[in-house]
Amino acid sequence: MQESSATIGRDLGRIFQAFSVMPLLSLPVALVWHELYAVPALLVSTLLPLGIGTALVRRFAGAAEPGKLHGMMIAASGWFLVAGFGALPFLLVAWTQQLGLFGAPLLSETTAAHLSALNALFESLSGFTGTGLTMSVNESELPHTLQWWRSFIEWIGGVGVIVLTTAILARPGSGSLTLYESEARSEKIHPSIVSTVRTIWWIFLLFTVFSILVLWLAGMPMWDAINHAMTGLATGGFSITDGSIATYDSPLIDFALLPIMVLGSIAFPVHYLVLRGDLSQLYEDLQTRWVFGFFGLLSAFLVAIIYSQGVYQSTETITFLGTTLTGNAAALFQSVRYGVFQLVSAASCTGFQTANSLGTQWSMAAQMTVSIGMVVGAAAGSTVGGIKLVRLATLTKGTAYRIRNVFLPETAVTHFELGRRKLDDQEAAREFEEAAIITFLWFVFLAVGAFVLMLTVQSAYTLPNVLFEVASAQGNVGLSAGITGPGMPTPAKVMFLFNMWIGRLEIIPVLVLLRGLLYREGVFQ
Repeated sequence: MQESSATIGRDLGRIFQAFSVMPLLSLPVALVWHELYAVPALLVSTLLPLGIGTALVRRFAGAAEPGKLHGMMIAASGWFLVAGFGALPFLLVAWTQQLGLFGAPLLSETTAAHLSALNALFESLSGFTGTGLTMSVNESELPHTLQWWRSFIEWIGGVGVIVLTTAILARPGSGSLTLYESEARSEKIHPSIVSTVRTIWWIFLLFTVFSILVLWLAGMPMWDAINHAMTGLATGGFSITDGSIATYDSPLIDFALLPIMVLGSIAFPVHYLVLRGDLSQLYEDLQTRWVFGFFGLLSAFLVAIIYSQGVYQSTETITFLGTTLTGNAAALFQSVRYGVFQLVSAASCTGFQTANSLGTQWSMAAQMTVSIGMVVGAAAGSTVGGIKLVRLATLTKGTAYRIRNVFLPETAVTHFELGRRKLDDQEAAREFEEAAIITFLWFVFLAVGAFVLMLTVQSAYTLPNVLFEVASAQGNVGLSAGITGPGMPTPAKVMFLFNMWIGRLEIIPVLVLLRGLLYREGVFQ
């Protein structure tokens, strides 16, 4: 038991040390925007985790490398505790303004929401998990330092805090691999796990620069482009405007964001191979094929629903790239513009919103179609949440495989093909079982979250609204039907914290941690 605690303590200390770099790197933002009153908050947010992390690393310096059990507990507790440290800038900047310290300006209503420690933790965990649900009433009123901090934690969270730790505090060996896999990742780009995570970061940086340039050329101001590129690629969805992407009311910006969100939906090993010239991965890789197929089919279905129901009126006149559209052509264009964007935003678990009427004017069928995208998600090994397409593929193909085998003679030798992998019956059963367990648990906690929300929110919200909101939280999406906000009841906020946490780590590590805390002796035997 003592050895296990030492291993967990040592590796949590390393995670805290890596995190402490983040507030430090945010100091230039406060200086550039002349928000000097935010500097003390960022320094405290640096020194506190650095001090605690260093103390833990020194105290347990000789601890053994983590096993699978330790890895899950470190990942689950590390993510939650890092979110706790990540809440400090929100909390401290808000209180600095509330008390008028260091020449701080008057506190806005939006920043005032973060005077509550629970709201600050909600904002931080929503950021790190790439969810994007927010306690901020009007994001444009936030200090630039907090706007950046929200985008930065989503950007880091998109790749993962353990991947960040491994990249900064390189530890070759089996321990790093165990922690890497505990963060819901399995495929490696290189034999060395340290080389793998560093390659992931180089790819992520390259795509971030590309995304900033695309959004700037599409008409976004540079500050806006930087923030939305970071949160779009990380499929997080935090915005620096009150209306999310709808604020810009620009079809060109909407369409420019589509490839950015799709980039975040594809696994990093596929990106690596494509960047090395192997374009065949775009159609040969199972998950990538399913990403394009799933996004395309569901988008077409959603567009058909909202066009047939006349959500967007044919009386509008639309101008796009010098072409003026009126009548049915304008209505069809708007249906495609909003339908495709919202579906890709949902299925990529990004959570950007362009349809302001998503929770009111869109029909139950349209909302549930978007919810399906949020529940399933995209590729494992990318930045997205949800159940993941590989599990949908496993369940679909596995069911067909089982039914087909009933009609074959008992002596027949068969293999279950999953992408380019050929699995025997035992391996197929293991894959099918894992996919079924995660999917089952996902819907169990979706139901629990919906039950808690129905008990606590006003009766004005319908069951589809509630399911939509919980699916958004647990799928780490961030689209909202209008339920989430600082006035949300405390039990609902706590439930959503749990939904976001388990959604990012794919449930099992969190349950292992909770069991370990409740039944310590049994876990550490």
